[in-house]
Amino acid sequence: MSVKRFIRKHIDRESPLFQLLHRFYRWLVGILYLIARRVLPLDEHMVLFDAFQGRQYTCSPKALYLEMLSDPAYQDYHFVWAFTKGAGRRNRIAGSRTRVVRYNARNHKLACARAKYIVTNSMPLGFLKLRKGQELIETWHGTPLKRLGCDIELDTNSVNTAEEIHQRYRERVQKMTIMLSPSDFYTEKLTSAFALKDYGQHVRMIQQGYPRNDFLSRYTPEDVAAIKERLGVPEGKKVILYAPTYRDDEKLGKAYSYGFHLEMDFDRLLEKLGEEYVVLFRPHYFIADKFDFERYEGRVFNVANVDDVNEVYVISDLLITDYSSVFFDYAILRRPILLFMYDLERYQHQLRDFYIDLKELPFPILRTQAELETAILEQMSGGFRYTEAYERFNQTYTPMDDGQASHRVLREILPRQ
Repeated sequence: MSVKRFIRKHIDRESPLFQLLHRFYRWLVGILYLIARRVLPLDEHMVLFDAFQGRQYTCSPKALYLEMLSDPAYQDYHFVWAFTKGAGRRNRIAGSRTRVVRYNARNHKLACARAKYIVTNSMPLGFLKLRKGQELIETWHGTPLKRLGCDIELDTNSVNTAEEIHQRYRERVQKMTIMLSPSDFYTEKLTSAFALKDYGQHVRMIQQGYPRNDFLSRYTPEDVAAIKERLGVPEGKKVILYAPTYRDDEKLGKAYSYGFHLEMDFDRLLEKLGEEYVVLFRPHYFIADKFDFERYEGRVFNVANVDDVNEVYVISDLLITDYSSVFFDYAILRRPILLFMYDLERYQHQLRDFYIDLKELPFPILRTQAELETAILEQMSGGFRYTEAYERFNQTYTPMDDGQASHRVLREILPRQ
């Protein structure tokens, strides 16, 4: 029995002794990592992946992984995926060349010590110290509308001060060596958000498109049918996706978790739309735990736990969001997008502010639910047009997202056999 299992089995987790031993165990694992990175050789063909701190199997790490699996040029590489205890993705990772480890645990840290390439879509782990020759590929997770990192000026965050956020970004950029970008706009804003000119001049920006969006140009009708069947979404219905973002000044549950107060009246929305519509609701995961989906069975579907948001994109006919980056990606599908910004002044002037003048966006901005309901019915009954403004938006923010971004990115980073 391991030391960790012994502690968990025989000592009350709420006791001071447990807390002390647990910290001691984490200290030992940290020492093991430091020894491993000094003693063990770097594995030139190991690639370590994680997405959203091990919570999901998704985004650009997934896209790059699948591209490497399918391309014979990378047949000599082997892979490690790190997941949190509750992620439960072991059975979804295919092939003898891949193993799964617990995020931030011993085997994960050993992999961090040995992997030539580390691919993540969020902040690197605090303990990580890159050794000579290692590459940390930061894919991030979306083109930003709202200000990020060192560009945040308003001190209204419920978890961290603006200066604490700036410091965290400045520290983490020291661990990166490569950052991916889908556009000139993205390159400019992420360079600013991560203060790359001051603290990350060693970081190489690769602007070859966003790997995570490849599926949006490559999916098939068979993919759509299979996803709908798996999620229980009936054929023949008009499908609305509602995917709002969190609010920085709201907290739900854990001390270091942001929240979202639901402003959508689903009873009224469903009555207005009628039986021919269903809604896919992708909320903040704390809201998903509190929302009564059973009440709306067959009309509102919980897609909060669908790892790959691309799946719910391609089965939906219209997107409703607010300040989330999802509309940049969804625009690749050239489908209707509505921005439900009921708290616009508060969000812009008291929380984040934006990188873009909202007047430049080609999507309707709705302030009330009545406006939203009218816009949905109008867009879905023949009122939607893929306009020149919509096309300019895609040319500006997704110019290289043509389904081949993963291929191009890998060609720039990894030696081919």
